[in-house]
Amino acid sequence: MIKRTIFIETPCHLKFRDKQLVLCYEQVKGYESLPERIIPIEDLGILILEHQQITITHYLLDQLVANNTAVITCGNTKLPTGMLLPLEGNTLQQERFEAQINATEPLKKQLWQQTVKFKISNQAALLNQWNIGNNYLLKLAASVKSGDPDNNEAKAAVYYWSNLFPKEWNFFRKREGEPPNNLLNYGYAILRATIARSLVGAGLLPTFGIFHRNRYNAYCLADDIMEPYRPYVDCIVRNIIDKTSNVSTLTQEFKVQLLQIPTVDVMMGAEKSPLMIATQRTAASLAKCYLGESKKILYPNLIAC
Repeated sequence: MIKRTIFIETPCHLKFRDKQLVLCYEQVKGYESLPERIIPIEDLGILILEHQQITITHYLLDQLVANNTAVITCGNTKLPTGMLLPLEGNTLQQERFEAQINATEPLKKQLWQQTVKFKISNQAALLNQWNIGNNYLLKLAASVKSGDPDNNEAKAAVYYWSNLFPKEWNFFRKREGEPPNNLLNYGYAILRATIARSLVGAGLLPTFGIFHRNRYNAYCLADDIMEPYRPYVDCIVRNIIDKTSNVSTLTQEFKVQLLQIPTVDVMMGAEKSPLMIATQRTAASLAKCYLGESKKILYPNLIAC
């Protein structure tokens, strides 16, 4: 079942009633005339809280967590700043935690090799959609070794970001950089939440990564697994700037487009599915790798977006 991504940008009070998320406005100055909105909890996959005057009951938060809904909070800049996920997401969680924590270095290097190959291949496919030379990236993807000791991922990134956007943009990928970095940041935050939710659902710890290691990062594994999915965000952003160069502000229109990321169709082998479903298959396949039941992570191949 495809879960919904709900974005709330106005002041309101959120509560739980009859297995529903209820948005109330009756005591919110200037919004008193708005009717209640009701959304079934079971339909929710991601809930994004943007406005600083949103209030929420603890009981609702507990029910959202029980439903494995990723709750994302936004700061004054209206960019995501935090994420709430359940501590228990799978009945076999302890077994999978143990297998994940005890994963050998050779296994993690092989998993990272597969991840980097798919990431670079998808970057190459995206460049190909705009008739940009991608032979260099294809060669890098084919030559990735276990653990990526030659740092092909970084080599690919330099070429990719130098060519993805029109030359006149003089684009440099940096989190705090000039637009359209703001669009990329927002899209990646939605993608990260989608991946983290799938990892928890598969009984894995988003904190323990394959490659990423940062004592201050609670989502190292999510950051690993989202790498081959990033080009889907990049494609949406590239489509946006093809239509307008005015992207200094993260407008409602841009957010609506980026919030579609979990429902974008992707190809995994010969099967088409929404990205959110694909991330669940990826997470499940990773759990099997940790358990010694498989040696291959399932990732999508970017064909068209």
